[in-house]
Amino acid sequence: MQHLIRRVVALGATALVAMTAFAQYPNRPVTILVPWGAGGGTDYHARTIAALLEKELKQPFTVVNRTGGSGVVGHSAIAEAAPDGYTIGTVTVEINMMHWTGLTKLTHADYTPIGLLNFVPAGVEVAGDSKYKTLKDLLDDAKANPNKLKASGTGQGGIWHLALAGMLMKAGMKPDQIGWVPSDGAASGLKELVAGSIQVSTVAPAEASTLIKSGKVRLLAAMTPQRIPAFADAPTLKEQGLDWELQSFLSLMGPKGMPKEAVATLEAAMKKIQASTEWKTALDARGFGLNTMSAAELGKFAEQSNKDLGGVMKAIGLAK
Repeated sequence: MQHLIRRVVALGATALVAMTAFAQYPNRPVTILVPWGAGGGTDYHARTIAALLEKELKQPFTVVNRTGGSGVVGHSAIAEAAPDGYTIGTVTVEINMMHWTGLTKLTHADYTPIGLLNFVPAGVEVAGDSKYKTLKDLLDDAKANPNKLKASGTGQGGIWHLALAGMLMKAGMKPDQIGWVPSDGAASGLKELVAGSIQVSTVAPAEASTLIKSGKVRLLAAMTPQRIPAFADAPTLKEQGLDWELQSFLSLMGPKGMPKEAVATLEAAMKKIQASTEWKTALDARGFGLNTMSAAELGKFAEQSNKDLGGVMKAIGLAK
């Protein structure tokens, strides 16, 4: 009987230790996987939130870029990680696009939502020394010379590719009238733009902020309802006769099945951080807006986004 009592007490103590350990989440370093290259908008948000989460939760938050496969490699790594809260990642809008093009079977449903990092609108950029001074200049040349021009900024069928295809269709052209060169993200695409390997980029203006300010890149248009305050000189597509808008979303998610306690801790920390001066200052520095969503709101939004983007991609022939 005494042996049984000791065993019950021991089991109870073990359970209590386990509960106490998890109540202290995180009690060891956390990895944030980024499916896109260093230097782009997703990477910037990831590194900013990582530094502030580390400060808030008193544990290291390390950013690791896992690029390749037009975003599939990194998104797969997040989905396949142990669902213990110690490997999470920046799941981007491409998760609601890649499966429509047949690149992967993964969808938003394969992740645990934690919170929205931001909405990021598309733009139209050319090199600073480009002959194109206006959007009309660019589109007129594309019409006159089908498939001559090349663009980049993300993977094949990615959000910035969709931004270009939709714009071209609204301008009365085929969606591939300007060819798309897949890349590991905005930073890679902009590097090719400045080098002259491509003629157009449709990444977020904020992702090209430093290059725009230095004169190495020229912003011709914003794919937003109103002009972007940080780039007020650039007219919207609608101002230039094209009724087309498009924006990406960046989010923090973990593998499906993450403990509710871990999600709650991260969500609460994100809410506090995103209301802070540090977060606003960091995003203002690059011309990003401020947008937030709770884990529950993000889950519902991602589901609707998947339906909406699937419909658009089918309409313009990008879905299989």
